[in-house]
Amino acid sequence: MDINIDRSLTGEFSKTIWSKFRKSIDEYKMIENGDRIGVCISGGKDSMLMAKCLMRLQKYSNISFDTEYIVMDPGYAEENRSKIVENAELLGIPVKIMNTRIFESTEKAEKHPCFLCARLRRGWLYKTAQELGCNKIALGHHFDDVIETILMGMLYGSQIQTMMPKIHSENYENVQVIRPLYLVREADIISWAEYNSLHFIQCACRITKSEGSSKRAEVKQLLKSLREVNPSVDMNIFRSVENVNLQTLISYHRGNEYHHFLDDFDKGLSVKGTNKFEKDS
Repeated sequence: MDINIDRSLTGEFSKTIWSKFRKSIDEYKMIENGDRIGVCISGGKDSMLMAKCLMRLQKYSNISFDTEYIVMDPGYAEENRSKIVENAELLGIPVKIMNTRIFESTEKAEKHPCFLCARLRRGWLYKTAQELGCNKIALGHHFDDVIETILMGMLYGSQIQTMMPKIHSENYENVQVIRPLYLVREADIISWAEYNSLHFIQCACRITKSEGSSKRAEVKQLLKSLREVNPSVDMNIFRSVENVNLQTLISYHRGNEYHHFLDDFDKGLSVKGTNKFEKDS
């Protein structure tokens, strides 16, 4: 293990990575005493950094929790698998590599292989984490993933939604998903990797190969253009889903409960939530 890589988290990248990682953990109450966390490692920069941060948190914080560092091999090419093992050893991450045949299954899909692959991976990770006694699963999504998801929902899904910092599993009882890098910027993760001369695998899918035409890639390019006009656009998008006035929406739902603005219109509620009829009387 290269100790300088570990030190860089609380040195050069203390403000941009470590502090934001800690803020994500604390602000959204992601980890509690007694947790056993399945840390999902794809081999990319995000999941490797997340694993490194969780190792440091486990060593130096007052929170007592256990971890399992899980690498699911869906059928990687040997060079990609070797790179994951090499980086794990360099970073001192005690990974468990689990072999699956997910790529073989998705190769047979005529349509939407990426959707099927994601679904199979997710199901496998939940099942494996539960078998290992984990009550939480940590994923490496970062700040940029969050704001891209918000825009993708609006532009392509006709809905307002965000990627949540933690959620309950719908199909696996007592299992939660947490995202410890929720407030960490992708540019800072790239800077950390470059500073430490680290090289991680990119998309290792042997089916689609390129993500250049994906909707997420389109949104990334859109955000890049918007930043040139408004440098604050990323944070504005992020905060937009923290500051929602339900009375300015045509309709919304909470679970199966649906609400339309006309349901309360005759009560005289204004946009600010005050009762116009009461004020005028």
